[in-house]
Amino acid sequence: MDENQEQELENNEIEYDENYRNTRIQRNKQERSVRKTNMWMRRFKVFLSFCTIILLMLLCYKIIIMRQWYMSPKAFDSAKSPYLEILNNKIVPDYYILAALRKNEVPKVPIYMFNTDEIKKSILQLEPVENVYIRRFWFPARLQIIIRERTPIITIAPEEDVEPIAFFTKGGQLIGRNFLPLDKSFKTVKVLTYGTKGDDYRHWDKHRIETLEKIAKTVKAVSKEPLDFIDIRNPKDAYIQINGLQIRLGELDDTCFDRIKRLPSIMPQVKTLDKKIKYIDLRWKNASYIKLEE
Repeated sequence: MDENQEQELENNEIEYDENYRNTRIQRNKQERSVRKTNMWMRRFKVFLSFCTIILLMLLCYKIIIMRQWYMSPKAFDSAKSPYLEILNNKIVPDYYILAALRKNEVPKVPIYMFNTDEIKKSILQLEPVENVYIRRFWFPARLQIIIRERTPIITIAPEEDVEPIAFFTKGGQLIGRNFLPLDKSFKTVKVLTYGTKGDDYRHWDKHRIETLEKIAKTVKAVSKEPLDFIDIRNPKDAYIQINGLQIRLGELDDTCFDRIKRLPSIMPQVKTLDKKIKYIDLRWKNASYIKLEE
C-alpha cells in the first residue's frame, strides 16, 4: 500500500469517527429530549389526577349538602304534599295516617340518614293497619308510605237498615266505627246483633267469628243466592236472609250446617208457591217447613 492510499484510508477513518460521534451526539440529544418529555408528561398526569380528585371531592361534598336531600318542614301537613305519598289505604283515611306521622318530627337530616322506625311504629298503632313499608327517595327528598291493611270479613249492625257500627277482620280483630264505612270493594258478611242477651260481639273469640263466616259460605254454596245478612239478635233463634227470603235457622249449634244443606231440596218448592212466604223453618233436625204469611 502506497503513501497516498494510506493517507486516504486514514482520512476515511477520521471522517467515519466524526460521523459516528455526530450521530451519537444527535441520538443522545434525542433520548434526553424524549426523557424530558416523558418526565413532564408524568408530572402533568400526576397534576391532572390530583386536580380530578379535588374536583370529585368538591362534587361529592356539593351533592351531600344539596337541599334536595332534605324534606320540607311542612311535609306532613297534607297528603297531597310533594314530599309524601300514601298508597294502598282503603280503610284508614289519609288524615289518620297524617295524624300518626305528626307524632314525629319531619326529619332534619338528609333523607339517606333518616331512620323510619319511629314513623312505622306510629302508623302501626292504627288498628286496621297490619303492616307498613316506608321507602325513601331523593331529588326531591320524599317518603312513600305503603299500607297493608287487615281484611274485613264481618260487619256488625243492630238493624237491617242501619249502617254497620263495627267490623271484624280476618284473624278476629274488632275495629270500631272510626274506620267505617268500608270501601264497597270489601265483600263482608253482615251480622245483625245488639251485643246483648249473653252474646256480646265485643267478647267474641276467633272460633265464633270463623263459625259465622263458615255459615255464610255454606249458605251461599248450597243456595246459589246472595246472602243479605245473618240475624243473631236472639242468639238462640238465628235467622238468615238470602235474596230477600228469610230462613229461620234456630240455635247455631253443631247441627246448623247439616240443616243449612237441606236448602237445595226445599228451594224448588219455594219457587212454585204463589203465596207470600214468611220464612223457611230449618230449626228441626229431621224436618223442614215453609211458613206462609197469614
